[in-house]
Amino acid sequence: MVLRDLPALDAGTGLLLCALLVILVLMLLVREQKRSAPRYPPGPKGLPVIGNLHQVDLRKLHLSLQELSKIYGPIFSLRLGLERAVVLSGYEVVKDALVNRAEEFMGRHQNRMTQKIRKNHGIIFAEGESWKQMRRFTISTLRDFGMGKRSIEERILEEVSHLRDLFQSFEGRPFDTTIPMNCTIANIICTIVLGKRFTYEDETFVTLINLVNENFQLVASPLVQLWNSFPALDIFPGSHHKVLNNIRKVHDLLRYFLKKNRQGLEEECLRSFTDVFMLRQEEEAGKPGTHFHEDNLLITTSDLFVAGMETTSTTLRWGLMLMAIRPEIQKKVQEELDAVIGREREPRLDDRRHLPYTDAVIHETQRFANIVPLNLPHRTTTDVSFRGFLIPKGTHIIPSLTSVMRDKSQWERPEEFHPAHFLDGEGKFVRREAFIPFSAGRRSCAGESLAKAELFLFFCALLQTFSFRVPAGAKAPDLTARVGVTLSPQPHEICAVLR
Repeated sequence: MVLRDLPALDAGTGLLLCALLVILVLMLLVREQKRSAPRYPPGPKGLPVIGNLHQVDLRKLHLSLQELSKIYGPIFSLRLGLERAVVLSGYEVVKDALVNRAEEFMGRHQNRMTQKIRKNHGIIFAEGESWKQMRRFTISTLRDFGMGKRSIEERILEEVSHLRDLFQSFEGRPFDTTIPMNCTIANIICTIVLGKRFTYEDETFVTLINLVNENFQLVASPLVQLWNSFPALDIFPGSHHKVLNNIRKVHDLLRYFLKKNRQGLEEECLRSFTDVFMLRQEEEAGKPGTHFHEDNLLITTSDLFVAGMETTSTTLRWGLMLMAIRPEIQKKVQEELDAVIGREREPRLDDRRHLPYTDAVIHETQRFANIVPLNLPHRTTTDVSFRGFLIPKGTHIIPSLTSVMRDKSQWERPEEFHPAHFLDGEGKFVRREAFIPFSAGRRSCAGESLAKAELFLFFCALLQTFSFRVPAGAKAPDLTARVGVTLSPQPHEICAVLR
């Protein structure tokens, strides 16, 4: 269709459209003037409607923001479509906002997708009283089911055993670690949240994982980001519809599991997080304003499953790939494991303090991989006077974790994989304040203790049993991250050879 094929507009309709366009432009100019008031953070000048979208790479937004911070400083503003955002860069600034000024920066920014799907339910993107109650209940209940206790160690080691068997079945042949790592980490959270584990061949389980994996790539695509900025794109086909459809499928599968759990619910034998939630739901049934309802159950379960799987499995995939690329580091890890644990007994969390080099390699993997580069979006809960700037209530805040993990004032070799970042001159492990892969403050990751235990036990057990190598004749995997919601390794294969 060409322009002459379009139906002609009558004079009245044309005038109405022109008037609407003028009103829209005036509204944008007024909004821009308000946001450009004295003491509002500086930033690049944008264009009407699209803002600064033409000045950033939506495929690598974290890197674009790093470059802009070099020009406009550690606190700057920009407009992503119709929406203003303030970016915080560098360890000192990010820590000051998220830790020292936690209450003022603890809001959660809601984009089009989170509003459409979540409706302020769950724990990741919710805020206000619902978020407070869900987070408090979730942390308490997960602790009761072993998170942060010795009992979780047994659950993890059981899954380690299954994964080792799977790796061994490849008999040293090249394989992709994506699905095996996702399945094994997802199983741990499933035992806590749903009260059961799944085989790696379970079709429903693998389908659920594949849907989550696909969305983690699609959600960060330019089209979906544009859709979040311009809801009018709803009428056009594209990956934003695929994302929404995948989310509905994930929710349908989780509803199926929740229904089965409800059928077997016994007050005297609570098997999982969802059992405890359902019991609380029954106790508060009919109570006005209760947050223990079906929507919160579904979204909170989804949050725990997705967050509990993706970040840890992605970090471990980075770790195994880096060991294959850097055999001299892998050898030092294995020598330390052999000296402290040997090859017969399983690693234990108590071994960590005797394995400083191994612990440093795990921490450096998290820093180098930088898998959540822009953190999750925050929002100011009130007008904030911050480091000489005035940031209005409700402003979208982007605390750049990339800027923290690559802060030259905090790390000696920020662009390199360098385990010595976490070792002193005597080879002892050193904690670094700028190491915040789980974010910081009131919105830090609720599953941090579980993730730390998983990373340590899986990494130690796998390096104890196997040596990881680049397949013969293949190029070393590319260390340029694949950008999605998280930064994951580029598709690759490695070999796990029994020691």
